[in-house]
Parts: sequence; C-alpha cells; structure tokens
Amino acid sequence: MAKLRKFSAYQKVERPYTRISKYRKKAYVRANPNIKIVRFEMGDCKKDFQVTLELLSKDKRQIRHNAIESGRQAANRLLEKDVGKESFHMKIRIYPFHILRENPLAAGAGADRMSTGMKKSFGKAIGAAAQVKEGQVLVTLKVNKQHVATAKDALRRFSCKMPVSCRTVITGA
Repeated sequence: MAKLRKFSAYQKVERPYTRISKYRKKAYVRANPNIKIVRFEMGDCKKDFQVTLELLSKDKRQIRHNAIESGRQAANRLLEKDVGKESFHMKIRIYPFHILRENPLAAGAGADRMSTGMKKSFGKAIGAAAQVKEGQVLVTLKVNKQHVATAKDALRRFSCKMPVSCRTVITGA
C-alpha cells in the first residue's frame, strides 16, 4: 500500500472540489475514493439524554477521512467500555466531501518512461477531506449527568486525533 503523504500538503482550505457528474466527460474526478468512516452515529439514538457536549473547531482546516475515523474509534471505545452501549449518543457532524488529488512524480532510474511531469497534472483521487470552518461543530455527544466526566475525556481523545485545535461546549448540565 502506498504511504500517506504528510497532512501539511492538504491542511489549507482551498476551493472545494466535488465535481462528480453522471456524465463521464463532465466529471473531472474519474474515481470517487472510498471513505473510511464506518459509522456517523453511535450509541442509542432514540433515547433522551440530559447533557449535550459539542466539540468545536478553533480554526479553519481540512480534516482527512482517516483522521475522523481514528477519532471516532478512540472516543467510541472509551464510551462503550466505561458508559455502556445504551447510555450515550455520539454523532459525527462533518462529512468529507472534498476530494484530495495527487500528481505522482517518480524519481530515479526509468522515471522518464513512467512520469509525464506537469503535463495534464490534474492528479488522481487519493482520499477525501472535510472542510471545517472556525467554530463549526465536529461531534455532538449526549449523555446523562453521571457520565459527563467520561464524555469530556472521550471528546478530548477525539480532539487529539484531529489536525485542528478544538474546544468542548457543554449544554444542559
């Protein structure tokens, strides 16, 4: 499997490129990459909870889909272990619409036969990213009052996986 390029190449928010058309000639992005996020809602979504915690971004960035998935796994693992599967509701509120592209350039012997340089350098789709604005809600987590400390820790673990600094807002406490 190919090595992931550094995030610093993709962190700046640029014009969102999501041009996918049902007509092949109008769709410049030929392949739509698979998104690694398994679930956007976890826990019990029908139950009412007393406290709502939200994780907000502090600045404008792009967040890759694999970072969102690793944050989801870290938070969900702690919540299921400490609180239980039926005692919380976590929802990821961002979706990776922006398609990331890469123009692979080969170096070394035989590279002249493989690479075309900057000719037709639009790039191939390598992943997807969510474009996040300042103050946008990344995750909403609902729990009862006795589990607020664990929920705060779960959101802290989620924010550690994000390439953007975050803050937690609590309502209904």
